[in-house]
Amino acid sequence: MKITLLSEYLRLGLITVLIFSGLGIGAQSLHAATVKGKILDSKSNPIPGVIIRIKDSPYNAISSIDGSYQIQNVPTGNFELLLSCLGYQEHSKNVVVDVEEAVVQLDFLLEESTTDLAGVVVQGLSVKSEIETKGFAVEVVETQKAALQSIQTNDLLNRTAGIRVRQNGGIGSRVDYNLNGMSGNSVKIFIDGLSISTYGSSFSLNSIPPALIDRIEVYKGVIPAHLADDALGGAINVILKKGVVNNLSASLSYGSFNTIQSNVNAAYRDEATGFTTKVSAFYNSSDNDYEVWGKFVRNILANGRYDYVRAKRFNDAYRSVGGKIDLGYTNVKWADQFFLSYTGSDDYNEIQHGTYMSIPYKGRFGTSQSHVLGLTYIKEDVGIKGLDINFNGSLSKRNEVVTDTVKWNYNWFGELSLGLDGNPILTSSGAQQGAPTMNHIDRNVATFRAGATYEISTNHRIFLGQSFYSIDREEQDFMKSAVEREFIGTRDLQKSITSLSYELDMFQSKLKGSVFGKYYYQGIDKMDPLLVEENGVSTRIEERTQSSRNTTGYGAAFSYRVFRPLTLLASAEKAVRMPSEGEIFGSPGENIVENLGIRPELSNNLNLGFILGDFENRSHTFSISGTGFIRDTQDKIIQQINPRINDAVQTNPYENLGKTKSIGFEGQVKYSYGNSLRAIVNVSKFNSQFNTKFDSNGNVYANYGQQIPNEPFFTINSSIDYTFRDVVKSGSLLRLSHYFGFVDRFYTTWLEIEDFRTPRQYINDIGATYTFPDRKLAVSVDLRNVFDKQVYDNFAVQKPGRAFYVKLNYTIGNFR
Repeated sequence: MKITLLSEYLRLGLITVLIFSGLGIGAQSLHAATVKGKILDSKSNPIPGVIIRIKDSPYNAISSIDGSYQIQNVPTGNFELLLSCLGYQEHSKNVVVDVEEAVVQLDFLLEESTTDLAGVVVQGLSVKSEIETKGFAVEVVETQKAALQSIQTNDLLNRTAGIRVRQNGGIGSRVDYNLNGMSGNSVKIFIDGLSISTYGSSFSLNSIPPALIDRIEVYKGVIPAHLADDALGGAINVILKKGVVNNLSASLSYGSFNTIQSNVNAAYRDEATGFTTKVSAFYNSSDNDYEVWGKFVRNILANGRYDYVRAKRFNDAYRSVGGKIDLGYTNVKWADQFFLSYTGSDDYNEIQHGTYMSIPYKGRFGTSQSHVLGLTYIKEDVGIKGLDINFNGSLSKRNEVVTDTVKWNYNWFGELSLGLDGNPILTSSGAQQGAPTMNHIDRNVATFRAGATYEISTNHRIFLGQSFYSIDREEQDFMKSAVEREFIGTRDLQKSITSLSYELDMFQSKLKGSVFGKYYYQGIDKMDPLLVEENGVSTRIEERTQSSRNTTGYGAAFSYRVFRPLTLLASAEKAVRMPSEGEIFGSPGENIVENLGIRPELSNNLNLGFILGDFENRSHTFSISGTGFIRDTQDKIIQQINPRINDAVQTNPYENLGKTKSIGFEGQVKYSYGNSLRAIVNVSKFNSQFNTKFDSNGNVYANYGQQIPNEPFFTINSSIDYTFRDVVKSGSLLRLSHYFGFVDRFYTTWLEIEDFRTPRQYINDIGATYTFPDRKLAVSVDLRNVFDKQVYDNFAVQKPGRAFYVKLNYTIGNFR
């Protein structure tokens, strides 16, 4: 029945849109032309990534891997065509489009440039504008500047409007993401459109440096069909660098807490055969031994009293290493891209405490490894013109080990806790958290995502996508006896999502829209062996728990350019999220316990927004944007917020909270002066309330209408940077930057008392980057948390204080 309703919804929606879009086809087909061509360098090699735009108009394109470009629906008249690309001189040409011309062929030859970096800015803004004006509430995070600094990818996201990165400590610690009041696994992370869960914890946004990332697309509340997943609250899609211009780049950073961050990235393409190789690798490590203090850091004395202390974290070291290699072909007759890939990663992560900071651990740690084999195939115009297909699949083996065998209690100085008799105090269960364990968790994961796009006409296209995710999980705890290990069960989960969308682009790109539907399926299989007595004989049997769920969702997104500076945006979705493997089966390394009864999360999401600008006056550029949103959610999945005193709470399951509603807004202002000064200020505020009034007995919940705990609901971010030219040496660049962040105080439990409320937070970071004239070497210094303020995060876990970092970046470009 649900499928029938979805089909009817889509049928009626598509018919309605097609009726109106038919008018648009007729309106646009009159006196409109296509400007296309090819862009080459001085050696007749194609140049990908060139921005081609018609001045003072919304018409633009980006050259593909073979240097070709195409701008459609260009009206008749005289225009100035502008071309820009990093490493090449800017180029302009006057173009005349006559009524009789259907296609205007224009090829260009660009000269290399060694002095201008403006292309970086133009390219980023052009890609950013293209994505952000499709109707979705989406923010495109650029990484070019951050790649030169000692900044993690999560730091970059944390400075973006409407995003709050929730981290349990320093580098490598557990991370959650909050988008407009939706958090946890409601927000899905993708690497090039493929779920990051394929790769495991050792290959994550904790470990992938900005230097390996082209851009990050952050979708809030409403998710486009091509990201075929149950991302109910939002999606963060990390687009890795794909350039095949022969190049090699590397960076090394060192700083406070013995923190090392390094990466290398290389690409090579044989022009004759199209054979292409891409290699990237990273290494990160940190002792994370920063000081913590305040009301959440206390030792429990022998007499039971609290002793508030200032101490260093002592069991929080982190190390990760990983790499990816792609071998294949690009821009050949049978494929635009074909790659076989291998991704490997390994990490070591000490665990300082449980959910809260109250009880420090010593000797508890986790390790993980992942091995991923992947296949990517992309081809335009398959068989017929306008039919494009893409496939991305992977098989991965992930191994995780959680070790906890130390039986003594410790205080925040890393010393044994002593009782009234002066003897060390044993833990109640034999280890730092629960019973002693050396738990090995093995996961076999299969993931694929396939999509086909068909361009019905210049302004209309349809998309059909399918994703599939399967995970088989087995555990072996080597602290248990051989007999006990014979009775350890297995956990399997399968999920598939089918998506269908219709997209339009009408009235010379004034109106853009997308209507989509999604079908979700999930099945779980839990097996636990049991020993039963039958006629005096012990027999091993397998007790199975199996269940499956399916449901549908749908939505739409539209944008309309009222006049040149003003674009209105609207999007809505009936969104669905199935519980994840960790929420159902638990995750020992993250202090999460099992909950087989957890239900899918449902939400009606609505976004209304605008983009006003860019306003340009000589060298000044200004823009402002804003979005209001509603998230009306049922069975919201959150980590259990325990009402007890938090000293006793070290593990939590995920649970369904009931009905919640989040209403809020976010806004952003940008200003720039030439290529020298850039400033951004953004603000986000929401009210996320528990919205279930009555319990099963008809009694009013005590928490009805209360703000949901552990969610920073009011944040402000600002950044400003200024670039000086020709400092010390002609052709050099010196960029100075400052970041300010504000987080209002919030409660960490339902019990709204001062003991469980974080204070207001004020964060200041400064940095400087010097780029040498040849653009090959750049040196940066960064001072984080300048005033050494207390900065809190997930469940009032304190983050690092003042820290200093130095980073070297070296690039060799266009070698042959």
